Amino acid sequence: MKKKMSRIRIMGRAIKMELREHKSSFMVYVTLRALVVLMMILQILNGNYENVFLCILTLLLLIIPSLVQVNLKIELPTALEIIILLFIFAAEILGEIQSYYIIFPGWDTLLHTLNGFLMAAIGFALVDILNRNERFSFKLSPVFVAIVAFCFSMTIGVIWEFFEFGMDQIFRFDMQKDTIVHTISSVMLDPAGRNHPEVIRNITDISINGESLGLGGYLDIGLIDTMKDLLVNFVGAVLFSIIGYFYVKNRGKGKFAKRFIPRLKTKDADFLQQAEAEDEKANEK
Repeated sequence: MKKKMSRIRIMGRAIKMELREHKSSFMVYVTLRALVVLMMILQILNGNYENVFLCILTLLLLIIPSLVQVNLKIELPTALEIIILLFIFAAEILGEIQSYYIIFPGWDTLLHTLNGFLMAAIGFALVDILNRNERFSFKLSPVFVAIVAFCFSMTIGVIWEFFEFGMDQIFRFDMQKDTIVHTISSVMLDPAGRNHPEVIRNITDISINGESLGLGGYLDIGLIDTMKDLLVNFVGAVLFSIIGYFYVKNRGKGKFAKRFIPRLKTKDADFLQQAEAEDEKANEK
């Protein structure tokens, strides 16, 4: 038990050191954390405990970049870390609690495009770090590294859509937002019962159990939203894969790409090792 508590203490100290490494990202972290705490207090006063849970989840997610850097000994560029922190805040607090997904129709599209870009950067870094490791004898071409980064980003995007679908089916959420459409086509409407799609156009209203929903069209349940999310994820993944390709081809000369590509930590930035060393000295005394 003592060893476990000591390990938690060391990890906490290392995370604090990591957070303070870059002043700009630290200020963003402190500001966002304060806003989330304030939002959580307001939600508690309003008795909205579902949003309180989202606030707690957001506070935990904001620590993940530092946790990853400490445990995996990977250095996230300041620009990338700030974007990840803002992304978490924009998705959970602004998107869910403040209903930006409803108020601003393009909010979800923006975040999914950014997600494709960020995940491609992370996927690119994982392969590039492995590719530059002297313990491995193979060297991957810039095209292959870019393709892997693209595939990694798209895989994360698909897994997220699986998660949204699961939440909607199991807990009856509406993470896969519905879309109003005015034209549908389906083979299930074919009177002959064959594989011939019947098209219905100019749909202005639908009714359920004889009662009009007043939506002004047909209700598409999640499919269009899912495909749109994957499409913009695709755009973001392609964009960074192209940037990453030229970064590898010119071996790190691109200043823009460097701001988004994680790299292995140097020994002087290994805060977990430093925290462990400090703990050993304190125990000796």
